[in-house]
Amino acid sequence: MVITVCYEATRSAITAKHKTMTNQQHSHNPYYYSRTDTTKLNISNTVWEKVLPNALYEVARLGSTEITFTGKYWDYEGVGTYYCAVCCNPLFRSDTKFATTCGWPSFFETVRPKSVLFRKDNSFGMNRSEVLWERCQSHLGHVFDDGPSPTGKRFCMNSIVLEFKPDKAS
Repeated sequence: MVITVCYEATRSAITAKHKTMTNQQHSHNPYYYSRTDTTKLNISNTVWEKVLPNALYEVARLGSTEITFTGKYWDYEGVGTYYCAVCCNPLFRSDTKFATTCGWPSFFETVRPKSVLFRKDNSFGMNRSEVLWERCQSHLGHVFDDGPSPTGKRFCMNSIVLEFKPDKAS
């Protein structure tokens, strides 16, 4: 009981901080301007460090990872599109998201084929494939071959690099 209460209180605090950060994170980012421009951005980490909030910079540019079960989207069930929090391009649709026990939001395919880059990641004694967004080359998370049909992929992403925009009600 005490553990559950502490967990929920911690999660609520993290979620509130994340919402505040999301509202503020684009005020200094001139590269967050279009959901349709797919022109590759060749921006140095020195510049990204100046325009991104610290927590987003740590994950997106330095490859850090969120603590499991703390990201705002790991169990989120809204209907809409997930965008890159760094460059504003669409990453995943909610109908490709699926429930996992890994503690991070997981998807079985991206919005656009070949819109992500893969890089070998042998950190922490693991053999994984790091996922980078093609446009801004930001670290999103990792991909595994244990996902559902039709792709068999599990794109295990960090919530902080995602922004969700719900579909308009019809």
